[in-house]
Amino acid sequence: MKSNLKFFKKKKFLPVDQFFQKVLYDKKNGYYTSQSPFGAKGDFITAPKISNLFSEMIAIWVVSTWEILGKPKIINVIELGPGDGSLANIFLEVSKKFDDFNSAKKFYLYETSSLLKKLQKKNIKNRQVKWINDFKNLKKGPVIFFGNEFFDAIPIKQFKNEKGYFLEKHYSLNKKNNRIKEVFKKASKQDVANIKSYKILRKLNFIEFPKLGLNELEKIKKKILQLEGCLLLIDYGYLEPKNQNTIQSVIKHKKNRILNNLGKADITSHVNFGLLNEFYLKNNLKVNKVISQQKFLKNMGIVKRAEIIGKKMKFSDQANMYLRLKRLLSPYLMGELFKVSLAYKFKSNKFFGFK
Repeated sequence: MKSNLKFFKKKKFLPVDQFFQKVLYDKKNGYYTSQSPFGAKGDFITAPKISNLFSEMIAIWVVSTWEILGKPKIINVIELGPGDGSLANIFLEVSKKFDDFNSAKKFYLYETSSLLKKLQKKNIKNRQVKWINDFKNLKKGPVIFFGNEFFDAIPIKQFKNEKGYFLEKHYSLNKKNNRIKEVFKKASKQDVANIKSYKILRKLNFIEFPKLGLNELEKIKKKILQLEGCLLLIDYGYLEPKNQNTIQSVIKHKKNRILNNLGKADITSHVNFGLLNEFYLKNNLKVNKVISQQKFLKNMGIVKRAEIIGKKMKFSDQANMYLRLKRLLSPYLMGELFKVSLAYKFKSNKFFGFK
């Protein structure tokens, strides 16, 4: 087994989020910087790879939102964490069917992994797409941010609250036997203050806090408040936290022990959508009620779309399409586990897909 020292280097202790940030995104040894995790040959498969219909619904939602915003002559569309570019490709194809929108849109991909950028640039053959590392140059026109399984891949902090005394979970490496162990250390005053500022976290004994994720949302929020627009997030998660450790790992589509195969396996956590909505409201954004992926996609007309294109398919292809659709919609698969949230700054609240 390769040494785990590469993730610790000079530090003896690392908080959970910093440790997994290194494991996932370290330039030399990180999971997302050393391999492509997507598809049957990778470690997991996302909704855009399951069915093109998912990406079509997102594209239609973006176009409809542009219409709700008053059909501005410039609309900035930013996909957060675009994976292998599958969703972006479908989005670009759908955009061509709406001339005015296609002319107005400026399409950006927000990606931090240089390896995934190369993969995306290989898969996306469209010169109109621009890759960005920040949002500073978005200065004209409203913004539409969207991300599918973006937030779950941002490492979180974990704490124990023992009768008002907060301890933060760290990892420590024993250099003699190369084993990593969990250690709880006194939490910083700043982190404790941040946790206590959220009502949804106050009664918990075990707390997951997405500090790095909220830093990302802070940058997005500033642009929405500055230019108007919205943020659509689709991810697996929950509305009410239950004192649970939700960090999980997969390799080759199978569950993996968290500290095994570091740098070779995916590590994610469930998204606390109740916390995200509280963050939005605290920061002067409006929110729509969080709904299930099943409800959102059905509201968007995915079943009717499948019926239309299914009429032109042979039986085997039709069966395959409906099997994939079931995976997206079934409450026993992705339909209920995955949630859809919307935060925005705009006078209208009648966004398509949310009823």
